[in-house]
Amino acid sequence: MIVDLRSDTVTVPTLQMRQVMLEAAVGDDVYGEDPTVNALQELVADLLGFEAALFTTSGVQANQIAIAAHTQRGQEVICTEGAHIYEYELGMMAAFAGVVPRFVPAPKGVPDPLEVRKAIRRSVHQSPSGLIALENTHNRAGGTVVPLDVIAAIRAISLEEGIPLHLDGARVWNALTALHIEPRVMMQHFDSAAVCLSKGLGAPVGSLIAGSKAFIKECHRYRKMLGGGMRQAGMLAAAGMYALTNHQSLLEKTHAQAKHLGHYLATKGFEIDLERVQTNMVYIRLSDAPARLEQWAAQGVRAGMMTEDLVRLVTHFQITDEMLEHAIQVITQ
Repeated sequence: MIVDLRSDTVTVPTLQMRQVMLEAAVGDDVYGEDPTVNALQELVADLLGFEAALFTTSGVQANQIAIAAHTQRGQEVICTEGAHIYEYELGMMAAFAGVVPRFVPAPKGVPDPLEVRKAIRRSVHQSPSGLIALENTHNRAGGTVVPLDVIAAIRAISLEEGIPLHLDGARVWNALTALHIEPRVMMQHFDSAAVCLSKGLGAPVGSLIAGSKAFIKECHRYRKMLGGGMRQAGMLAAAGMYALTNHQSLLEKTHAQAKHLGHYLATKGFEIDLERVQTNMVYIRLSDAPARLEQWAAQGVRAGMMTEDLVRLVTHFQITDEMLEHAIQVITQ
């Protein structure tokens, strides 16, 4: 038995998803003629409460297009410590958009709105603030959720200062599930959002940017610059539509599995901050992480190594209860 807990991106398309991909109507999306891509974009825009949306190849591409469309070269992007747009997107905000990050503390992934306000720069002697970016859930913090009141407070600051607010929502479906709210309730506070179809929802590829019609028109240009025109992408879009309509309801179980896993391992003496186990991730502090991961893998359990002493276990909808119990036995033996 192989139990892959490295990420929620390791899922494979179900037979039903493969069938809708096979039957998808397609056209040339670069010309805006792929009906399934257009339908997906309309679905996501309506679901999130934005005017328009744009299908992209990945979360990194979606975030970096949004950053470029919002900012001017030489500006700063205010983001949290450990933000994915900095830690795992290879310096693209500097290389592509010509902007640099300004970090704010984010204990357990949640920034203090007062720290966001303090990070804003207006002096002619400093790089001006061009964008505020939040991440929900916060990957580096362990899949933690940014509460709605914090988002609303930061939104008030962004409006007051005239600085757009962007959401890196790669796992926003998990955040929405944990908060028990509809997407529009959260998205009303943002100028744009990047949402992923392959993390948690189980589509094989793809993310979308959502925002105003004018903003998405600008994003089209940047997507073209990054080689993101996918031509007959309807087959991929069909998988995304299937995931959105059929797999969101499965996230609650993955959260319950992660909490069971985290709490049980904690009772066995593993160093886990249970306050961070809020969605589908469990982070374990291990002094001998590389050796442990090698031992687990030899017995069919795969885990992710975030740093030399930090291991990540991520549940997803293709992890059965039997697989979870096998993982627990291997990890605790």
